[in-house]
Amino acid sequence: MSKKKNENSIKLLNKAVADELLAIHQYMYFHFHCDDQGYDLLASLFKKTAIQEMMHVEVLSERILFLKGDVEMKILGEVKKIREPKEMLKCAAGMEDESAKEYNVWANECAANADSATKKIFEDLVADEEMHFDQFDTEMENLEKFGENYLALQSIERSKVVSVRGPAGQ
Repeated sequence: MSKKKNENSIKLLNKAVADELLAIHQYMYFHFHCDDQGYDLLASLFKKTAIQEMMHVEVLSERILFLKGDVEMKILGEVKKIREPKEMLKCAAGMEDESAKEYNVWANECAANADSATKKIFEDLVADEEMHFDQFDTEMENLEKFGENYLALQSIERSKVVSVRGPAGQ
């Protein structure tokens, strides 16, 4: 592989690392607030998605190192201080949609540089981001369909579990 091709792929991979790191921070922020409000299903979804995004960082970083680059652990942007579940879901869906679009473009750039392995990584990421988008979109539809009752049911379920096992999981 030519050095120039490596540089372009490394640059794109590091942009993706920054994107994924911001997503991890954002989703964990949402997880903490949903958990605090008793919305266990949403809290779990955000936490699970953050963990999947961590795995993306690992794959991206391994490829950067293989290409003899250095992983730049930079976050571009700031965590949005959103505490309303509907707005959290809207933000998350938007982030996933944007990532899928970017990764698709970057996959094509890598293809143009004859870097099929990096292209495949980006294509796999597109599929994952589209799946995340679908999950967040489904939750937004549930909120639209069932309204605040959807969130209330999550809190009630937690109350049932806590009352059965006692305080602090006893």
